[in-house]
Amino acid sequence: MAIILHLETATTNCSVSISRDYEIIVLKENNAASYSHSEQLHVFIKEALKEASLSFSDLDAVAISKGPGSYTGLRIGVSAAKGVCFSLDIPLISIPTLQSIAHQVDLKPGELVIPVLDARRMEVYSCVYDFNYQEVRETRAEIINEESFVEYLGEDKVYVVGSGAEKCRGVLQHPNFIFDESMVPSAKDMVTMASKKYESRQFEDVAYFEPYYLKDFVLQQKKKKN
Repeated sequence: MAIILHLETATTNCSVSISRDYEIIVLKENNAASYSHSEQLHVFIKEALKEASLSFSDLDAVAISKGPGSYTGLRIGVSAAKGVCFSLDIPLISIPTLQSIAHQVDLKPGELVIPVLDARRMEVYSCVYDFNYQEVRETRAEIINEESFVEYLGEDKVYVVGSGAEKCRGVLQHPNFIFDESMVPSAKDMVTMASKKYESRQFEDVAYFEPYYLKDFVLQQKKKKN
């Protein structure tokens, strides 16, 4: 049975969980208004191991939320994950942040979920998933307007969830859009995906792995301002 440490630091939620064979056995998290990952993450890791009666040597892998999200938060999380993997010589697993949010919505056949993370102004990081949580459209950084996501509207509900949902609510008027800005990325939602990747040996190169920043989009916007 694989024991996996899961780290989520892509947003304000500093979240750590430990799973054993697809089952979460401990969760430590704090969704503070200000980012406090540098102070809390390593404390949460140690507390989670203690509560689970485990030591670092018991871990079989580390799963990290890879982004998109906060540049600083992602750097802190990935650095911690790499440190554990290097010191224990165990594999690193990466989980798309938006996909983990999508798993918080219980979907029926035909329904879609669009997790959106607040970027800046009217921008969000978004991706579109079907009821099997398979990617329908790739992750993008985009400016929300009244035409956003209309191509995915039909007879079924389209859930727009995450920290960017509030700004979407004010622009997207179709009644089939269901908004929920309360959902945040959490290490508890990484367990199933990480466990499946562990079984299929879908590991990252610890030395070269980098978070998914969508940095090109941000640089492009800066150029337009000049």
